[in-house]
Amino acid sequence: MNKVLTLKFLMITVIAFAFGACSNESKPGNKTEGHTNKHQTTKTEHADLQAILDKMSLKDKVGQMTQLNLDVISVGEIYNLKEPHELDAEKLNKAIVEYGVGSILNVGGHAYSLEHWHEIITKIQDIAINQTSHKVPVLYGIDAIHGANYLLEGTLFPQQLAQAATFNPSLVEIAAAITAYETKASGIPWNFSPVLDLGRQPVWSRFFETYGEDVYLAKTMGTAAIKGYQGTDASNPEKLAACMKHFFGYSMPWTGRDRTPVYLHERQLREYFMPTFEAAVKQGALSVMINSGELNGIPVHADKAILTDLLRTEMGFDGVAVTDWEDIMKLNNIHKVAPTLKDAVAMAINAGIDMSMVPNDYRFSDLLVELVEEGQVPMSRIDESVMRILVMKKRLGLFENPVPFKTYVYDKVGSAEHDEASYQAACEAITLLKNENSTLPISKKAKVYLTGVGSADHIYLNGAWSRTWQGTDPKWDDTEKLSILEAAEEEFEFATYLNIDEETLTLQSPAKAKQADRIVVTLGEFPSTEKPGDISDLDFDERQINLVKELARTGKPVTAVLLFNRPRIISEIEPICDAIIMAYNPGDEGGRAIADILSGDVNPSGKLPFTYPRNSNALLTYDHKYTEKLDPSFGMNAFNPQYEFGYGLSYSTYAYSDIRVSTEELAGKATIDIEVDVTNTSEIDGKEAVLVFVSDSFASITPSVKRLRAFEKKAIKAGQTITYQFSLSASDLAFVATDLKWTTEEGWFTISVADKTKSFFYKK
Repeated sequence: MNKVLTLKFLMITVIAFAFGACSNESKPGNKTEGHTNKHQTTKTEHADLQAILDKMSLKDKVGQMTQLNLDVISVGEIYNLKEPHELDAEKLNKAIVEYGVGSILNVGGHAYSLEHWHEIITKIQDIAINQTSHKVPVLYGIDAIHGANYLLEGTLFPQQLAQAATFNPSLVEIAAAITAYETKASGIPWNFSPVLDLGRQPVWSRFFETYGEDVYLAKTMGTAAIKGYQGTDASNPEKLAACMKHFFGYSMPWTGRDRTPVYLHERQLREYFMPTFEAAVKQGALSVMINSGELNGIPVHADKAILTDLLRTEMGFDGVAVTDWEDIMKLNNIHKVAPTLKDAVAMAINAGIDMSMVPNDYRFSDLLVELVEEGQVPMSRIDESVMRILVMKKRLGLFENPVPFKTYVYDKVGSAEHDEASYQAACEAITLLKNENSTLPISKKAKVYLTGVGSADHIYLNGAWSRTWQGTDPKWDDTEKLSILEAAEEEFEFATYLNIDEETLTLQSPAKAKQADRIVVTLGEFPSTEKPGDISDLDFDERQINLVKELARTGKPVTAVLLFNRPRIISEIEPICDAIIMAYNPGDEGGRAIADILSGDVNPSGKLPFTYPRNSNALLTYDHKYTEKLDPSFGMNAFNPQYEFGYGLSYSTYAYSDIRVSTEELAGKATIDIEVDVTNTSEIDGKEAVLVFVSDSFASITPSVKRLRAFEKKAIKAGQTITYQFSLSASDLAFVATDLKWTTEEGWFTISVADKTKSFFYKK
């Protein structure tokens, strides 16, 4: 980092970390500050694009930097389109020909069929290629965050948080690859995913969109997703561009409310919030979406130190940086740092924004043209961004094949093969949190009574971003997929639903519940995301709590299935539940997966990717500091969550051997090899994720109690012993020191795996 940038960070504590976008082409790396940019753009490489750029008018160039909402070019009013949604020829001409708009995004309120997407994409690309002088295709973007969720035939996977609970990166990569395939089948080459923010503030409405609270886990899963989306060549007809988001610190608002201020020290930003984006840049992500909020008092969209000095110079990112919805406008009307919209546009573009998700009018385009003509934004800044956009379009193969479905057959969309991948991800995600007296699994001949919200619904299985933005309209559900109730009716010889009053959530026939052998109650958090998902605390719905109490009074074993966007407080009902399953938002195949876990056809293997709080304000993460373990009486039990990070039960039992290490003194750049044997001591085949934590005994910066540094999941047959092997180096022991650089200090470290520990000494 240059001295000017460092001084700015130290003086005003403004830090942000950009996540990078690069291509899949193998180009020489550009190394800056230890980071490798796989696809540094050169003029020689893109001479053809330079020729296109040179012929463009200023208005055409600004058009390339403009991203409009689909509603703007459709028949009807914005947010109130005429059904069925159709493109308006006059509006389309204005956008593409008159203004030269280079990107369109979104969907008109609900998912479309493949046929309808084909009609939309074909018309847009036809006019861009045949009626503009530059013939540059349009870059269409969509939020396909857990499958092709805006495609009616699309496969819906578990949400990101649930995917993290699998502790199986291969499943994440497969899910992303299928999402890319089905989204590209629609004709859409750009996906605003993955979310690389850390889930360390569970009040935040987008918690379920993260890969959990841990840096290493999120980094690993995020990289796997980008591999799945982009492959080795993003121009492949089955691949598309990933978009890292939201750069950065977005997920830690003090209030927990979406798009409210974040205050984080630069050390925290570099150690916790930057690594996921760094890994994504190295992996070659093609684009990045910028944090909508303000970081330490400065909106990220207005901060050149973040968007240019850090993102471009230090991290070596050469891809496209796009705003989120209306974010340049918000510099004026929300953040109040720009007196006018024109000032806001100048701030954002000069800071380093390449493309504005405007998204509903042409003021950005008009004002940016004025700013360039007046000399307030240099033409070099415009050319820089437009070249990045053209390079991205080239890397996606849009110039050669802007309408992929005309030349490539996509015959696997919504296929049984894709459904099976979603089912497997759900099975490995769902986490067994409690199982007293072998309540689970349930005999298939038992009388199983189901009740509770979400038992017969799909919206609780899928959550937000599921065929509509909030995912709350059952009209768009894929009813061919099984609800939990329907799956249970197929799985058990006798399964029935206990009706509840829709308003009070009380049993309509309490006496009937006593006839059951087992009661399963689904507890659900109504789907929501972004601002509509803002809540004041994590306390759970009192009506649903009372329903569990009513069921417990029957004396029958009660299993609670949690369909939650984030952890909601269950400490009041945990003692009276015999079994508890955290199902997250497991996707369209979640009903089948839950039923199979209840019956024992599937052995649960998920583990929590976050620390489950016991109380609404007890929000410590697993990697807390030692002082956070102290209670007011100076005991060491202040860290007392409902369930710890990495916790998850199985129907199998596992025995861990002592940890074996290759050396007890790690020196310099050498590695320490770790082995641990795990034996399945039960008669049930299972899968076990082994998590390796490292603790620093003493450090110049107060160390965390422990930090995850490796994990692996393997299948272990009944009675079988499997050896897990890991290697760690000095970099795995490092932390960000007071000089804001990663460092590993000499001293003792402890490796912990399950209840086993082993210490070693690191010597520089």
